[in-house]
Amino acid sequence: MKKLSRLRAWFEVQASVVVAYSGGVDSSLVMCVAHQVLEKNCIGVLAVSPSLPRVERDEAIQQAKVRGWQLQEMETSETDDPDYQANAPNRCFFCKDHVYRALLEKARGLDNGSVLVDGMNAEDTQDLRPGRAAAIRHGVKSPLNELGFTKAEVREAALILGLTVWDKPAAACLASRIPYGTKVTTELLRRIENAEAFVKSLGIGALRVRHHGDVARIEVPTSDFNFVIQHSQSLVGGLRELGWLYVTLDMEGLRQGSMNAPLLNTP
Repeated sequence: MKKLSRLRAWFEVQASVVVAYSGGVDSSLVMCVAHQVLEKNCIGVLAVSPSLPRVERDEAIQQAKVRGWQLQEMETSETDDPDYQANAPNRCFFCKDHVYRALLEKARGLDNGSVLVDGMNAEDTQDLRPGRAAAIRHGVKSPLNELGFTKAEVREAALILGLTVWDKPAAACLASRIPYGTKVTTELLRRIENAEAFVKSLGIGALRVRHHGDVARIEVPTSDFNFVIQHSQSLVGGLRELGWLYVTLDMEGLRQGSMNAPLLNTP
């Protein structure tokens, strides 16, 4: 794969890197190649906060351990920021501003020449990404984007390298389940996390539980609709126990960025 060779070449000219690592396929590919090329001069940092599901944290740590990657966990404080809590459409900027500032300090502490890199791919630029402004502000490099990697190409490269997350569904922070203008609190993030863990326990892999006041809106792939209907009583009972009065199934199915629909003037 030519782009994989180009990715290796990209890292060969770096003295050392700090990877903003989440355990998803994009950052895992970046981490894997950076480690192969730079070895001890590559370190991954996992930003930990209430917006990161605990299962995602555990899986990211386990993968790094199995692959022999250097990994550090770093507590971040974006959920304490009133601008983040206000949950305006630019919420992601305030989140990433906290995260990248802390990562940059980590990089400088390791080596003044360390480059901070993330896993943004070329297709990520097609969605609303206010966090990108924070990345630019802090000088974060995105080799997958620079080299034109599509999501499909990221997965292909990850499969070639034997990464078990090559087909992992796209993930997003728990705050992405909350409508703009609704305050983001640690309690609400934990409630959503518990809701999604409950739905997964019934046998559904890829999903979102979107919070709309008294309503929990479940997004799953359309291929799982029949399964959801068959387990509707369990779903309603479990989500009501977590505090929602109504439970709905989104008939458009699972999709990225559905909370951005009001911003895009789409129904």
